[in-house]
Amino acid sequence: MSNIDIQNVLSQMRAVASKAQGPETISAPGAGQQDFSQLLKNSIDAVNNTQKEAGKLTEAFASGQPNVNIAQVMVALQKANVSFQAMTQVRNKLVDAYQEIMRMQI
Repeated sequence: MSNIDIQNVLSQMRAVASKAQGPETISAPGAGQQDFSQLLKNSIDAVNNTQKEAGKLTEAFASGQPNVNIAQVMVALQKANVSFQAMTQVRNKLVDAYQEIMRMQI
């Protein structure tokens, strides 16, 4: 794997980490921020795109295309796996939060 690929992956990880930290202050959804549902949809779409990209690279490598090497395929598969696991954990936390809210008495 080249140094450029590593730097690209590191910059993507930093961008995801900064998104996960979120803003310091809470403001109304109409104040220039996207609402939670849109943020969740964008995240799910990003995970889906990562998985599609990994699938395409896997197929390209299996078909013997010379411009695709095993390192690219393995990195793409790991990125897809990690993003899917993270999305699964977010889903689990959302379900837990929903169940907790439903147990609250009014």
